[in-house]
Amino acid sequence: MPTLTTHRSNLVLAVCCLAIVMVGVDITALNVALPAMERDLHASVSGMQWAIAAYSLAMATLMLCAGSTGDRIGRKRVLVAGIVVFTVASVLCALAPSLSALIGFRILQGVGAAGLSPVAMAIVANVFPGKQERTRAMGLWLGAYGIGLALGPVVGGVLVDAVGWRSVFWLNVPLGIVALVIALLRVPESRAERPRRPDPVGQLLVITLLGPLAYGIIEAPRAGWTAPHVIACFAVTVVSFVALLAYERRRAEPLIEPAFFRDARFSGAIASLVAVFGTFGGFFFLTALYLQNPLRMSASEAGLWMLVPAGSLAVSSVCAAGLARRYGARPLMVGAGVVLAASGMLIALFTGDSSRVMIVVEYVLFGLGVGLSTPLIITAGVSGLPSDRAGLASGMLTTFGRSAFAMGVAALGAILNAGLHGAPLTDAAAFTSAVRPAWWILTAGGVVAALLGILVTRERAASPPGPSPAPSAEQHVSGRPGPAERNG
Repeated sequence: MPTLTTHRSNLVLAVCCLAIVMVGVDITALNVALPAMERDLHASVSGMQWAIAAYSLAMATLMLCAGSTGDRIGRKRVLVAGIVVFTVASVLCALAPSLSALIGFRILQGVGAAGLSPVAMAIVANVFPGKQERTRAMGLWLGAYGIGLALGPVVGGVLVDAVGWRSVFWLNVPLGIVALVIALLRVPESRAERPRRPDPVGQLLVITLLGPLAYGIIEAPRAGWTAPHVIACFAVTVVSFVALLAYERRRAEPLIEPAFFRDARFSGAIASLVAVFGTFGGFFFLTALYLQNPLRMSASEAGLWMLVPAGSLAVSSVCAAGLARRYGARPLMVGAGVVLAASGMLIALFTGDSSRVMIVVEYVLFGLGVGLSTPLIITAGVSGLPSDRAGLASGMLTTFGRSAFAMGVAALGAILNAGLHGAPLTDAAAFTSAVRPAWWILTAGGVVAALLGILVTRERAASPPGPSPAPSAEQHVSGRPGPAERNG
């Protein structure tokens, strides 16, 4: 690829940042619109769970496929396609006449989002070849995602109060058009030198594993855990899991590399991300309902309150690498897990008239726990693997984390739904009693993350899978992508 001017390189970085901001905003913005959406579409708790989880689930299941497709046919093409699908799906969500239509369009929106994140990262890495400029560009790109997560509740809350919940989706239209024009005119095309072969069977098995699992968890409190269709969903999940393991072991270039799981640190990192992101997804879903139902806040007021954990998460994730270099990854990861557990214990004490100071403290602690642990978990999980597998490994970690986010919405939301026993969400006593087991699960997630922090930071006793030497931990902590990431 020819060297680009500084102006054009910055435009490419801008469109990639704009794309990831849209992805981040849509992860958190709709949470504050849930009560308004519930009233307008007559949605149940499980219906609202699907409106949130469908987007993250579709994005998570297709990220690895989108990244490898960009490597083969061109990253600009996949980026442009992702922007178009995401923007069109946003229009359809804004016009959705029913809850079922909204959920379907949210799935389509997640398909578009899957084409934005991994491809945008690869484009940024290719446009900035120098070590220092790439580090700066990747830092800005990752920061844009945090900004999107933080701005989502605030912008969403203001729009819901001023215009209505549908405006949350209309916001994506001008952003998508601007991103599309810049991408078409300024983003150069690039491909990987040796792209991985497509794995459609593996992709289908991932979908049939996660989709029925989420459906079963969400629908079980309403239909019963022994309902035939719920049992059938879990059966499909088990069969898909076994088939995925068996099939991927036989492939030379699998979508999900089974050999990585023989490495204890990588497996520990997967388990840590599931614990952290599962609580993350459930926390944002339940918090939005708590602020606007028992506490009777408006959408814009709730958005400002949700800025506290989102902002704490964004700031701490940016500082995590520097703190790890200064104090070491192990104490920071263990400490982050302890902080996350403490936040769960504190929020379990919340009532319908909890002190606002206590709420702020809890939200700051939760954001710190997730923000500090996430980049260090990914770093530790990847750092001892062969350098030519770093991109695939980090992609797998991200995919598991995003999947856990959707499953957290499903599982913790199901706990609330089961505990309400038909009581309205506005019943403060019923809500806080029903949701308390979910907060104890959040506490357990923090404890698990702390314990696994010890595992994933230990020295490897055996050589990791693959022939290549491992990159240093400092390379990954700095945020620089590995060779596989530079190729998408």
